[in-house]
Amino acid sequence: MASLAVVAGVACTAAAERDPQVHLSGSSTGASGSAGAGTAASVVTVSIDALNPRALRVLGRAATPTLHRLIDRGASTLNARTERELTLTLPNHTGMVTGRRVEASTGGHGVTWNDTRTTPATVQAAAGHQVDSVFTVLDQAGLGSAVFASKPKFSLWQRSWPTAIDKLEITKGNGALVRHVVADLSNPRAYRFVHLSAPDDAGHEHGFMSRRYLTAVKRTDRRLGRLVAAIDADPALRRDTVLVVTADHGGKGVSHSMPTVFANYRVPFIVRGPGVPAGTDLYDLNPDYRDPKRARTTYAGPQPVRNGDVANLVTSLLGLPAVPGSEHDAGQDLDVYAR
Repeated sequence: MASLAVVAGVACTAAAERDPQVHLSGSSTGASGSAGAGTAASVVTVSIDALNPRALRVLGRAATPTLHRLIDRGASTLNARTERELTLTLPNHTGMVTGRRVEASTGGHGVTWNDTRTTPATVQAAAGHQVDSVFTVLDQAGLGSAVFASKPKFSLWQRSWPTAIDKLEITKGNGALVRHVVADLSNPRAYRFVHLSAPDDAGHEHGFMSRRYLTAVKRTDRRLGRLVAAIDADPALRRDTVLVVTADHGGKGVSHSMPTVFANYRVPFIVRGPGVPAGTDLYDLNPDYRDPKRARTTYAGPQPVRNGDVANLVTSLLGLPAVPGSEHDAGQDLDVYAR
């Protein structure tokens, strides 16, 4: 039975924990060996809300050492794309876990709002059809997952997939949230989704690419560094964990609501883990994906790397089938390992 708790003044819902013995057992997840050949024992996705790739260039390596090290030691692009329809937090994050576009009438997840409303109550109700997620795929395989988010609107996911997400924690303070994620690493979960909101908060209040925004990016880099250090300090986690870092959107001025603005629809996509070739451009690894340069892309023809690729990259890394009904990386052909 789900339990109700309060973390940093925000209600959070946590499903009952599974038997730890089932989380990483079985050959399908590669739990008994090291990550590689397309298989990991665990995956951590970190979405940095409103991380404009330009901030990494402006701040440089000295101010954002963690993100630069992940780029140096993994496969990445600073020219990935959001969903085409909307450059908003909840629609893009829901795309990350369902592998679907936004527009419900063409098979999307239907989440067009960006607040805590409870009508529609679920993703399925918004879409008008069944919508699976990375969490339901893991659940069907007997694998555990957790979500650590810093905005209450993510409670939509618990209502939508109530038995599939083992733990949903909503904590406003990003520093406290990262501490809770680090503490949770001792639990044998296959997947963790982490949302860090500080850059978005600063951007809306002071302007994206403002001094306050850049300071928030620097602090987020340090917090990400604590999580990376905790993974690397544990031999099993270091051997078997793949880290994926992306963003839901960028930002310009004090907004990111216009989906036609380059600064809003361009996002980073970084993958680091055992077997991932260091310092590699994702478009070089994936000639069947097309670097969009500055273009705002449609869903027709060769695709760019999208933040919505997260769902099926995760299922692929864990040796699981694609999310049913998904579109982004539905063929699980986004390569992060050299062929």
